[in-house]
Amino acid sequence: MIIVVAPGQGSQTAGFLAPWLEVDGVREQLGILSDAAKVDLIEHGTLSDDELIRDTKIAQPLIVAASIVTGRVLLQGRESSVSAFAGHSVGEFAAAALAGVLSPSDAMSLVGVRGRAMAAEAAHVATGMSALLGGDADDISAKLSELGLFAANMNGGGQVVVAGATDALAALAANPPEGVRVIPLSVAGAFHTTFMHGAVETLRVAANAVVATDPATPIYTNSDGSRVSSGSRYLDLLVGQVSNPVRWDLCMESFARDGVTGIIELAPAGALVGLVRRSIKGLPTVAVKTPDDVTAAIEMLEAS
Repeated sequence: MIIVVAPGQGSQTAGFLAPWLEVDGVREQLGILSDAAKVDLIEHGTLSDDELIRDTKIAQPLIVAASIVTGRVLLQGRESSVSAFAGHSVGEFAAAALAGVLSPSDAMSLVGVRGRAMAAEAAHVATGMSALLGGDADDISAKLSELGLFAANMNGGGQVVVAGATDALAALAANPPEGVRVIPLSVAGAFHTTFMHGAVETLRVAANAVVATDPATPIYTNSDGSRVSSGSRYLDLLVGQVSNPVRWDLCMESFARDGVTGIIELAPAGALVGLVRRSIKGLPTVAVKTPDDVTAAIEMLEAS
């Protein structure tokens, strides 16, 4: 059972799309997806620096488009070898496009709206996110309550991403719970928290204008780690996800329970296979970062 996964915001690095433009058809696909998202993906994926592509309204379309185009390169004629799709946070839009819930253009149009709306909400108050590694769960929970912070991403593998006001995050970094390492993340907002309620309503209006179909390939949700068989329900969960926690830990529990035998992470890859390796020991993984990695991913699919 091979599951193909798509990463979330923070996975992007300057110039990461450049090698993919040498692959037949990718430049043309990115042009179409750029028009849908109203973002120049080719320019930002090749020429823009790390600071510019940190901007939420650029980062989100860039990451989703990368996963869509690399997924389509990988899956040509091999769709039946994929047992399921899943995405982390905004990566769920790429999973939805690859699983047949949304057309690639509709997925990108919604991601463009999502990114702009979340950036607008983030501009109202200085907020951010930090990853916490290690420590005791009860101690962490108590500290978050004390500082008014939220657990935004439960990533498993000993990692929790917290979100909230930047001064509260600074206080956490200055005095973390025992055994906890705090790593500030390259995102400009308290995503998956109540700070994003306004963005949910904006995205909901846009989502009402697209058609979602039931997935052609099984797909997991970050809401509770379950498989979702209804396209309309999956789209509704995508909208609500903006202000609700990401439960990647529960997704990985479902992968293990359902008998996963391998994970392939689409570009810009690396973060999710790292979490999987820490949570499901010994599971084969492939991170498709550049076109050179496609061969190993194909071999995993063909061996399944």
